[in-house]
Amino acid sequence: MLSSRANSVRGLYDIVRSLGRVIVAYSGGVDSATLLAVAHEVLGRDVLAVTGSSPSLAQGELASAVALAARIGARHETIDTHEFDDPRYRRNERDRCYRCKDELFSQLTALARERGYDAVADGFNADDGRSPLDVRPGRVAGLRHGVRSPLAEAGLGKDEIRGLARQFELSVWDKPATPCLSSRVPYGTAIETDMLRSIDLAERYLRALGFSVVRVRHFGATARIEVPRERLAELGAKRPDIERALRAVGYAEVMIDPRGYRTGSLNAG
Repeated sequence: MLSSRANSVRGLYDIVRSLGRVIVAYSGGVDSATLLAVAHEVLGRDVLAVTGSSPSLAQGELASAVALAARIGARHETIDTHEFDDPRYRRNERDRCYRCKDELFSQLTALARERGYDAVADGFNADDGRSPLDVRPGRVAGLRHGVRSPLAEAGLGKDEIRGLARQFELSVWDKPATPCLSSRVPYGTAIETDMLRSIDLAERYLRALGFSVVRVRHFGATARIEVPRERLAELGAKRPDIERALRAVGYAEVMIDPRGYRTGSLNAG
């Protein structure tokens, strides 16, 4: 008898096969990369990976996505998305993620129509949105545009996806989540590109120190740092160096959140 995971993986392959020619909304994270690997295996040249690029994308993420798509062997293109042209996005209200995904999926569905693709698919999975703090307005945009989510449809959660990614020998199988830089800014604070640059530089510095799971929440001149709770003491020991580095990128004050890293912590205040 097949295990539940094996049934889910078999279901994923069946769903992907049924899509026909498909565009995969591909960020280079573990979810979209795993979906792309499966789609490439099943559909070959009938799958096209497309990555949206904008100021909210952390430096290095696009280059990593390009390299991984090449490693998979899939066709891959990059498009510029223009959510920053939308004042509703830059106002950074609670529908910000919807505005971003609406822009991305508008472009991808138009591209699919133009080139004769049957579907657009994303990496939304069965665990996404389960936590009360894991609010995902972008999912609403996906549903509005008819975007398919094969991982969620097959019932695959994060652990199962990481296991499948490891089987494909994808370098991102254990990569921490890397949501857009705008997600570090509290709702109601207007988003400017210079603040995103500060966030990106601060997080890159902290990752270079060995904190692979880290968020720098942006509160004006204050950076609130979140790392897993078991690493708070280590972070605190490096605080003088961190403060000097973050002052150099525009922060006058550094706070260390004693609650540790929490997905969607800005949704809780």
